[in-house]
Amino acid sequence: VQLQASGGGLVQAGGSLRLSCTASGRFFSSYGIGWFRQAPGKEHEFVAHIRSGGSTYYLDSVKGRFTISRDNAKNTASLQMNSLKPEDTAVYYCAARSTGSVEYAYWGQGTLVTVSS
Repeated sequence: VQLQASGGGLVQAGGSLRLSCTASGRFFSSYGIGWFRQAPGKEHEFVAHIRSGGSTYYLDSVKGRFTISRDNAKNTASLQMNSLKPEDTAVYYCAARSTGSVEYAYWGQGTLVTVSS
């Protein structure tokens, strides 16, 4: 599976962005998809995950503001980010892992999200 993340950009605090993760390869629907981020000088951080069956999980600080979704027919997963805060500024990455695996074996390149105050 090859992943490509897109949709980053510059937005003012309180604004919204929608990130997309497009996958090539087969059996996309069988993979769990995660979004991670890394801010300058900070650790890599889990943001959200959607299972193959559709269950979702979020970092506490983004609950209620971010929504992860997937469209298996289009081999895409998205991260809708609303009410953005300057502390959301980071490079965002999407990743995929096989059902039953705890490791994300496939990673896309990052897309930069910058939230200005």
